[in-house]
Amino acid sequence: MAGKSELIVRELLDRHGRLYAEDAGIRLADRPGPLYQLLVLATLLSAPIPADTAVAAARELFAAGYRTPKAMSEASWQDRVDALGRGHYYRRYDERTATMLGDGADLLSSKWHGDLRKLRDESGGDTRGIVSRLTGFPGMGPVGASIFLREIQELWPAVAPYVDAKVTSGANRVRLPADRESLAGLLAASGQPARLAAALVRVSRSQRA
Repeated sequence: MAGKSELIVRELLDRHGRLYAEDAGIRLADRPGPLYQLLVLATLLSAPIPADTAVAAARELFAAGYRTPKAMSEASWQDRVDALGRGHYYRRYDERTATMLGDGADLLSSKWHGDLRKLRDESGGDTRGIVSRLTGFPGMGPVGASIFLREIQELWPAVAPYVDAKVTSGANRVRLPADRESLAGLLAASGQPARLAAALVRVSRSQRA
């Protein structure tokens, strides 16, 4: 079974092991700018819309220059709505999301000086502590927090390997061991837990495994 799992993992990484952050043009690094951009992406991906639409909207926000909490706060509400519209973000969500992004940027600036590493350090690196703080951002419920932690786990090793319901669902679809302990072991052994988690999420979202 171990050998079969290794083959499945290798194929998953080859075919689907691309971070959603990469799709959005984010060069992930443990620095304030990329971490904030991932927070924005996770907020957009939290809405019940196709992932491609959320990614396109994130790219438009970043192309407009809203890559930092300061830039997002200084943009007008209409500017944010317009950027989301260019990304074809669903109209029934764009106005509310524009407000949430502005409020979230203000919160990050006022409470953690625009630096999510300070949020992490305040949590002592504890995953539950990080989640409880992330879910304090507008539009960032447990789904958004999970998205953020799945993508960041190689840069924040204290939260790795990060397994959630979407990762487990993908594992079930490709017949990998789906209990949390076994799946965590596979993520850790892969050496690329964030990419393997992303691959499993993509499989869970797809119509065909």
